[in-house]
Amino acid sequence: MFEALLEFGRSTGFAGLTDYRIFVMIAIACLLLYLAIVKGFEPLLLVPIAFGVLLTNLPFANLMHHAVVEVAPHSGDVPFGATLLHHSKEEVAGHTEYMVHTKEVGGLLSYLFQGDHLGIFPPLIFMGVGAMTDFGPLIANPKSLLLGAAAQFGIFITFIGAIASGLFTAQEAASVAIIGGADGPTAIFLSSKLAPHLLGAIAIAAYSYMALVPIIQPPIMKLLTTEKERTIKMSQLRTVTKREKILFPIIVTIIVSLIVPAAATLVGMLMLGNLFRECGVVGRLEDTAKNALINIITIFLGITVGATATADKFLTTQTLAILGLGIVAFGIGTASGVLLAKLMNKLSKTSINPLIGSAGVSAVPMAARVSQTVGSKFDPTNFLLMHAMGPNVAGVIGSAVAAGVMLSLFGGQ
Repeated sequence: MFEALLEFGRSTGFAGLTDYRIFVMIAIACLLLYLAIVKGFEPLLLVPIAFGVLLTNLPFANLMHHAVVEVAPHSGDVPFGATLLHHSKEEVAGHTEYMVHTKEVGGLLSYLFQGDHLGIFPPLIFMGVGAMTDFGPLIANPKSLLLGAAAQFGIFITFIGAIASGLFTAQEAASVAIIGGADGPTAIFLSSKLAPHLLGAIAIAAYSYMALVPIIQPPIMKLLTTEKERTIKMSQLRTVTKREKILFPIIVTIIVSLIVPAAATLVGMLMLGNLFRECGVVGRLEDTAKNALINIITIFLGITVGATATADKFLTTQTLAILGLGIVAFGIGTASGVLLAKLMNKLSKTSINPLIGSAGVSAVPMAARVSQTVGSKFDPTNFLLMHAMGPNVAGVIGSAVAAGVMLSLFGGQ
């Protein structure tokens, strides 16, 4: 009886609380939950991410434990649940078959994580985002594309900084730098391809900084603009026709995919979702993409990304560097957009309020709302929201293209 009780005690999670790092990770999970629930910082993403961090660091829960399989030459009958495969062309030619048998079943989250590992969840998120996004302001003012592109400047500067630090390989540096695009699914997509071991730290940094947009951006915006520039009123955008809105996702998909084929997955899904929205004949598909599907994938994506943040992988020097470089990328992206908008205002015949340049960092629609909020503080009658939505949605496309460029450059190494 005593031995049974002793064995039970050893099997409980309490027996595994021998590493102080477990308590640190549980504290981090609780902090993220506090920020999401109490402070309202990106709760739809931070709640599942934080809970994933909590679950993966609980001793002996094994929710991210990967399945153990046995591979052996095939002989005799195939047991139930086993599969047959060929290992090489030579074995296929020689009809040599191997039997794969699961010896130990993996944890629930390890199976769901395949959606991240195989790059399935982020593009599906993009499809939902596309179904919710109105590209009208961008179509009405194509110059907004330049502001969206300028905001991606932070990605490439941070990439150089990450390489120079000596802490990261080229693939890791590319994954860290993409945080500057302020687009969580893009950061997850790229890091799952180039640096999966950094996925948890990169995802948490990306979504944390996205949630902190209203805190991070205003000081930079005010520092780089004068009070006179902040009160510039922009002319009303022209009305965009339905035909233009239907053609836009088709044309963008073709052009971007031909220029940067590696970006086709993200941009293609984004534009497919937008075509659902604009074509007017697939209401059920549009509704599913922007409601049920994106909500389901958000849960799976968030909890599995959080589950990669185990103590041994998260509490490292690299993680601290990721957090530091991430905010640098974010700041440079914001500043680049504002500075280009200032230049465009000087060169353009029509007035451009530099505050809308900060919205080019993606983070739809929060960054556009920040432009509106900052502008209205200096002139309550100044309405910048729709003008800021142009560079804001351009930033979504820009971050996907930047990820495609990084994947093309370093995906084969």
